[in-house]
Amino acid sequence: MDFELRRAREKLEKEQKERKERARLKLAREKKAKEEAKKQREAIEAAQRSRRLDAIDAQLKADQEMQESLLAGGGIVFYRTLEALPFQGSGDKIKLPPSCFTELSGQGAFDKGPLHFKLSVLHQDGPSNMVDGEKESNRSTHSGVLEFTADEGFVGLPPHVWRNLFPSDTPNNSFVEVRYVRLPKGTYAKLQPEGIGFAELPNQKAVLETSLRQHATLSQDDVLTVNYGELAYKLKVLELKPSSSVSVLETDIEVDIVSPDDMSAGMDQYTLKPLLFGKSESGMVEEGKYVFYKFTIDDDTRKKIVSGEKRAEVRVDSEIDGGDTSIYVSRHPLLFPTRHLHEWSSHDAGSKVVILSSKDKSVDVGTYSIGVYGFKDMTKFQVLVTLEDDSGRKVGQEATSSSSSIEMDTVQCKNCKRFIPSRSIVLHEAYCSRHSVACQHAGCGMVLRTEEARDHVHCDKCGQGLQRREMEKHMKVFHEQCSCPCGVVLENAAMVRHQASDCPLRLITCRFCGDMVQAGTSAMDVRDRMRGLSEHESICGSRTAPCDSCGRAVMLKDMDIHQIAVHQKS
Repeated sequence: MDFELRRAREKLEKEQKERKERARLKLAREKKAKEEAKKQREAIEAAQRSRRLDAIDAQLKADQEMQESLLAGGGIVFYRTLEALPFQGSGDKIKLPPSCFTELSGQGAFDKGPLHFKLSVLHQDGPSNMVDGEKESNRSTHSGVLEFTADEGFVGLPPHVWRNLFPSDTPNNSFVEVRYVRLPKGTYAKLQPEGIGFAELPNQKAVLETSLRQHATLSQDDVLTVNYGELAYKLKVLELKPSSSVSVLETDIEVDIVSPDDMSAGMDQYTLKPLLFGKSESGMVEEGKYVFYKFTIDDDTRKKIVSGEKRAEVRVDSEIDGGDTSIYVSRHPLLFPTRHLHEWSSHDAGSKVVILSSKDKSVDVGTYSIGVYGFKDMTKFQVLVTLEDDSGRKVGQEATSSSSSIEMDTVQCKNCKRFIPSRSIVLHEAYCSRHSVACQHAGCGMVLRTEEARDHVHCDKCGQGLQRREMEKHMKVFHEQCSCPCGVVLENAAMVRHQASDCPLRLITCRFCGDMVQAGTSAMDVRDRMRGLSEHESICGSRTAPCDSCGRAVMLKDMDIHQIAVHQKS
């Protein structure tokens, strides 16, 4: 009986225990379900709250951008996302689609003055690339507009704008945001050249002014490319006033040019090493390369040269060990004389000498450049500029009479054609006929030593007499065909004359603005062509300026006629 009762009690306890465990598990499941339901509600509420906040932020950002656009655009809102395409042009003026013209015109943008735009590179990659590429992707600059002829969806960028937005040649993303902005007129700019070559230019401010005429804006940290003839110099914009981006149209800007941080940078640019009279400098030049020097003729030296008392000699002595050089000399503003662009030259074997004497009408006060050209192999040389006596006799020496009896009693040698005193003509002719030979080439008649005559040859093209070893250099220097950047193909000798007087790309000093500019083609106006004005001078001279006498606005190229016709001034 007790055993059965114990069994019944144990069974009851076990059942109660199982019921309690089931109840506990049920409560745990219900609690977990409630917690999960609560978490889901909280997640849904958080997502809804985040969406509401994002919408509010987006609206605030859009309102802020709208306010900024209104403020930056002076009440005009214009921005487009366009794909950038490069085109060959100068300055910073871009090409926009015709639809942009319609939109800007509809808002009256053309009534508010010149159009300026802010161009920013759009970042389309994932956030993982933002850290490394943040600086590149956030690049921006400013520009004007050239014309509204681009294809829809595209914007044409000139080289200046393209290089500042995309420093790499092949950008991963070429989409830019074009936004209309109003820019203040610039009053101050600080520029820094990348190399030391820019400091060699004779009139840096005038060169900069000529370059900035093709620009509408300047932006801080942009790199400005300044062209001087075929040379290009890069200058970084360090500081601008009154803001970091300014307009350069119809304004006077104070410009400071600071020295480059690294003086060894830009050593590939041409530089002029100074020379002093009577002090030689040594150097090395590679084949096909140039080494440039400069020296100065002051007023006192010019007077001595013009009077015939002195002459300036530029001498280059090369170490003949398989190498050879040529020298080219020019007077500024032609800074860097080359094979095709120079005023004086020498191509002799061994020592090369260029003489500036009273016979040279172009000798004047100023700075002169020397270009030592490596004709063959690596050559070591010494360059020297000296002032030599050009009077033909020593100071105090008396001039001999030209009518002396010795000079009058002379006979011409039949072999060398020189006039010899009659008393020694027989001995001279006997010696001359054995040791000297006259060249029989038409127009030559040069008398040579017998051993020299074996190597004496004439050029088939120009007939010049020279030594056989000099023929290779003569053909390359004078008769090699070369192409001018303007498209003309001529021999070297003719190319020198072409680039000095006929080439439209040659640099001239404008008589109206004083800048060194390309001559261009003939002026369109017949009257300007009769005055001898170049294409640039015809356009530049069309600017007006007030007359000093009457204050009337007169075109610069007509100012002299106005002074004569109206004010009777010579």
